[in-house]
Amino acid sequence: MIDAYEDPGTPDCRGGWWYLWWLVLRQPWRSAAGALLGSAWMVLLAATPYLMARAVDEGLETGDMGALALWTGLLVAVGTFNAWLGVMRHRTMTRVRMDANFRTVKVVVGHAVRLGAALPRRVGAGEVVTIGVGDVQQISSSLTVIGPGVGAVVAYLVVAGLLLSVSTQLTVVVLLGVPLVAVLVGPLMLRLQGTEAEYRERQGVLTARIGDLAGGLRVLNGLGGKGLVADAFRRDSTRLREQGYRVGAVTSWMQALGVGLPTLYLAVVTWMAARMAAQGTLTVGELVSVYGYVAVLVRPVAYFVDWGYQLGRGVVAARRVVRLLRVEPEPDGGVCDAPAEPSVLYDPESGVRVPPGRLIALAGARLADTAAVVDRLGRYAPSEATWGGVRLDEVPLPQVRARILVADHEADLFAGPLRELVGGRGDFDDGEIMAAVRAAAAEDLVRGLPDGLDSDVDAQGRNLSGGQRQRVRLVRALLAAPEVLLAVEPTSALDAHTEAAVAARLRDARRGRTTVVTTTSPLVLDRVDTVLYLVDGKVAAGGSHQRLLAQEPGYRALVTRDADIEEAAGPREDGAGRDAEEVLG
Repeated sequence: MIDAYEDPGTPDCRGGWWYLWWLVLRQPWRSAAGALLGSAWMVLLAATPYLMARAVDEGLETGDMGALALWTGLLVAVGTFNAWLGVMRHRTMTRVRMDANFRTVKVVVGHAVRLGAALPRRVGAGEVVTIGVGDVQQISSSLTVIGPGVGAVVAYLVVAGLLLSVSTQLTVVVLLGVPLVAVLVGPLMLRLQGTEAEYRERQGVLTARIGDLAGGLRVLNGLGGKGLVADAFRRDSTRLREQGYRVGAVTSWMQALGVGLPTLYLAVVTWMAARMAAQGTLTVGELVSVYGYVAVLVRPVAYFVDWGYQLGRGVVAARRVVRLLRVEPEPDGGVCDAPAEPSVLYDPESGVRVPPGRLIALAGARLADTAAVVDRLGRYAPSEATWGGVRLDEVPLPQVRARILVADHEADLFAGPLRELVGGRGDFDDGEIMAAVRAAAAEDLVRGLPDGLDSDVDAQGRNLSGGQRQRVRLVRALLAAPEVLLAVEPTSALDAHTEAAVAARLRDARRGRTTVVTTTSPLVLDRVDTVLYLVDGKVAAGGSHQRLLAQEPGYRALVTRDADIEEAAGPREDGAGRDAEEVLG
């Protein structure tokens, strides 16, 4: 099976069929072994009625006990060996499926990492979740055809050859049966692909909406819009359920035909053989063998139908994966080296100028305006922003990411020990980690966890409060120690006492480095070197917090309104933030 750290290879993205074939070619020996074991297993199933016919004709009818014992012994030996082949076939095909599963997961995750910040703008969250939850499993299941599928073809041809020694008429009927089954089932397979693709699309949209609802439920509740969105979700889920019924209807017909048609078709073969035996053209042993061949043929003919069913669903899933893999990362045309020394960051669209080594705050009535400035300065959005006089989009992206860090207040938190969560791939000792913990006023958080820095944190920090999650994000950003730190609302979910501590310690922790924070908190604004007041996304004034309070009525109204809200609400508990979601909730 694919190793966790092995390169999964470059997938073939020309289409769904090509992607499935690429998965087969990535494990050629295992695929060949699965096909060989499946073929041998299926052929030996067909050998059972042949050996039984010999035992009847040469042993029972003639009374030759030696011949009867010989053929019976061979029958037992073949059955035992075939049981072992069945076990090995199953093991091999399980490895084939798991390799395809893990390889697809690695390819998808690797591509998501390469897309980076462009992923949520180019692909819906529901699409990614649907691929990870359902499509990957369906793709791996479709590779089942390598073993039993190939074995079914070989067994079908072998049985047809054995029947040829019994009756040409029966052989012709057997050989013509499978094309007839394909003609009957083919249209259903095409219809299944269409309905399955539509179902997957709607499922992705609905999955994304579930995430939106879960993330903004308190805001919706505060605005009185929860019922409206719930009604829309109910309508969409009803349509998805109806589409699921349509998929189920086609699937049920496929499965019914997969069992019914082979049984009906082979019943005709059995009837013909019985007629021939009654007319004396077949011996008793040959009649027994035909009955056995018919019983064996039910399995491969049923496999043909199931093969088409699984491949049809697998191709639909593979097309969705290929569509994601075709999404290209944003082009990086940077050819100019980044400034050798700390330099000025400048965003001409807003007029924000960030001198090196300073602690700057961006204050605006709309979080979207200040966050947009951060995105442009961090090169997460197209802009004409410059760094030391050089346009940011002309600097190679790896150089930008190595020196400029954007710390979003809703950044993802991965499951694992707190030490690894904040340290990432860096090799930090306890002293360095605790220094960042103190700067983020998170000592109480570490002390409150059962194993301190070695305590496990759930995905997205679900076992932490909102304020604790925010401080963990800040610890991670401070520990990275970037040359330029752009932090979006780093204290919005903290109580006043903790926020004051963070504001006081942030300056010392980032001394000599460039730091930009977006905030409207007086506790933070009073501690920075310069406050840039934004109106409609552009700098309206700049200076110290106290000077702007005295000279800018708009700034004073913005900041004092925050203070009034704080006083009216009383002391905030850790995790009850001032952002829109917390206030409206």
